[in-house]
Amino acid sequence: MVLTPLPDPRTGPDGSAVVRVLSYNVRSLRDDTAALARVIRACAPDLVLVQEAPRFFRWRKAAARLARDSGLVVLGGGAPAAGPLLLCSLRVAVERTEDVLLPLTPGLHRRGLATAVVRIGGARLGVLSCHLSLQREERVAQAGMVLERLGAMGVEHAVAGGDLNDVPTGKAFTHLAGRLQDCRAAAPWGGELTFPPDKPRKRIDAVFATQGIEVLGCGVPAGLPGVTDTDLRAATDHLPVLAALRVPAGHTAAPRPGRPGGYTTAPRPGSP
Repeated sequence: MVLTPLPDPRTGPDGSAVVRVLSYNVRSLRDDTAALARVIRACAPDLVLVQEAPRFFRWRKAAARLARDSGLVVLGGGAPAAGPLLLCSLRVAVERTEDVLLPLTPGLHRRGLATAVVRIGGARLGVLSCHLSLQREERVAQAGMVLERLGAMGVEHAVAGGDLNDVPTGKAFTHLAGRLQDCRAAAPWGGELTFPPDKPRKRIDAVFATQGIEVLGCGVPAGLPGVTDTDLRAATDHLPVLAALRVPAGHTAAPRPGRPGGYTTAPRPGSP
């Protein structure tokens, strides 16, 4: 299957930006990392919202290697965010980043959020990667925290994506989709189901966008030139979700240091 063309990244005369956003659970790079890098490269993303990035021994080197092999740089996240990681192309200018640890429920896995505010062309965009809990009540609470964090970023436009561990009819998924655009539902493109990769049965990975962003297409990029079924099955235990978005031009405001939670200043992309 060959997919219909997805718009290429570009900046419009009015400063608006067509942006490609990829969400991908990489299972701590335990599978075929060469196949994973080939899939990411073929998707030509501006932003990659990673889940289950390495969090322990030499995690920075692992993240840097994934970025390098994918033709990208590290933006933020990783161990300080309990697994979510952000990668970006050199098209992206970083305004600030923040790694957020969510409340820990005893006996359950620690979760977190990797967030950033970036500029692409004349567009200013909040970015968030998440990996929600396997436990239903905690997952629903974390979906609310994702929305709260997006609202606290001080941006008009934002994109969020991740492994939700929930299907579109689930309470956490519907909570997010009630406030944000579910990009796959807004502009279906490519495949729909994301897990497991060999015989997918569920859509538990998604990309969301705030109102005002135009969704040009979103789905699993199986059939995209350069993306093979063999690589998709070998790369990790989830299928990726690729979205093309048109983000309006906006003001490039400076960080507001007094905001609750305090934003940290990002290092140069790709630095340790």
